[in-house]
Amino acid sequence: MSGGSMMDKAINIVKQAAEEDKNKNYAEALRLYESGVEHFLHVIKYEAKDNNAIKRSIREKCGGYLHRAEQLKKYLADEKSSNGGKKKKKEVKADGSDGSDDEDPEKKKFENALSGAIVVEKPNVSWTDVAGLHDAKESLKEAVILPIKFPHLFTGKRTPWRGILLYGPPGTGKSYLAKAVATEANNSTFLSVSSADLVSKWLGESEKMVKTLFGMARDQRPSIIFIDEVDSLCGARSDNESEASRRVKTEFLVQMQGVGSDNDNVLVLGATNIPWQLDSAIRRRFERRIYIPLPEEAARSVMFKLHLGDTKTELTEKDIRELGKMTEGYSGADIGIVVRDALMEPVRKVQKATHFKRVRGPSHEDPNIIMDDMLIPCSPGDPAAIEMSWLNVPGDKLLEPPVTMTMMRKAKASTRPTVNQSDLKKFEEFTKDFGMEG
Repeated sequence: MSGGSMMDKAINIVKQAAEEDKNKNYAEALRLYESGVEHFLHVIKYEAKDNNAIKRSIREKCGGYLHRAEQLKKYLADEKSSNGGKKKKKEVKADGSDGSDDEDPEKKKFENALSGAIVVEKPNVSWTDVAGLHDAKESLKEAVILPIKFPHLFTGKRTPWRGILLYGPPGTGKSYLAKAVATEANNSTFLSVSSADLVSKWLGESEKMVKTLFGMARDQRPSIIFIDEVDSLCGARSDNESEASRRVKTEFLVQMQGVGSDNDNVLVLGATNIPWQLDSAIRRRFERRIYIPLPEEAARSVMFKLHLGDTKTELTEKDIRELGKMTEGYSGADIGIVVRDALMEPVRKVQKATHFKRVRGPSHEDPNIIMDDMLIPCSPGDPAAIEMSWLNVPGDKLLEPPVTMTMMRKAKASTRPTVNQSDLKKFEEFTKDFGMEG
């Protein structure tokens, strides 16, 4: 579906939502608002990802729709609980209130600004998609999944973790783990933010953004606040830092501590590549500090499989194990780059080929239909070689050359690991002092 048609569909859905809202069909309006936001987020993610102006405009609109949807959800829940659902309908005003109390316009402004942080569309990353990291996954299940599924287990002194810090070298899967949490925590609201979302050029607004973020999480609990690169927001305090930076950290500390607020069923999940730069008080608020190390050999082999997916290859299980063995010191992101480079080799082979030959192969339209006239690159000395370039090959007749072990070795040789031994030593020292193995 093209970006225009998806955008048009989203606009039409929210227009219908507004019409149903006007007619006081609040349940249908709520459904349409949420559907419209999902369509808009699809446009942001896939169609307008390089157009910041459009993304900003869509996020602002989605903020209003999400705010309205929350108001309707609350109204419908109150209506259902009052008198067995027989409470007489009253109008929910267009500004999001039902007339019973006045909405704080400043609070609404900050909520709208942060509305893009709420992950409506699940990332579709399961625990099995994350190779290795057994202890990290178990800790996240303890903190997120089990308290929702078995709330009676977490009563009295047994309370779920309120803060978890994932730290380790770049590219080891910290953000990917957060995506798995967002997918698996079906009943939770997932708010994903970076320091840029919480920093404002206006004096006093940044700490209000932090306060609003935690307020939104409490209003929509069970909820998870994921803060990527948390060190840029909560670095160690110093004498020469700005007053604004100090106030943001203080507000963050207060909100995480839950002073004067109930933080039950609110988890703060942080990720950082430089944990030693975190403020010590912030570090203490993250009760579990989990080291996400470079993957071990078995995990690296699994990563090669995951990254290759269902791509046509000639690789055997032995080849996959050998790739895992020969990439010691590589992060998950490094392995992803190796595979992506190898996946381009068949394309390069097609582009450079001077000869093709006809072979039997599956049709592009229906893989169950085997064709006799598919074309694949070959050497000029092949008995069946036909001299031609890729420009002369019909689009539906090209048979994809498989990825070979030679291609994988070539890609590995041209891709160097991004983490060095001095970096790893810092992480090991931090883990020895403050962390736990993931």
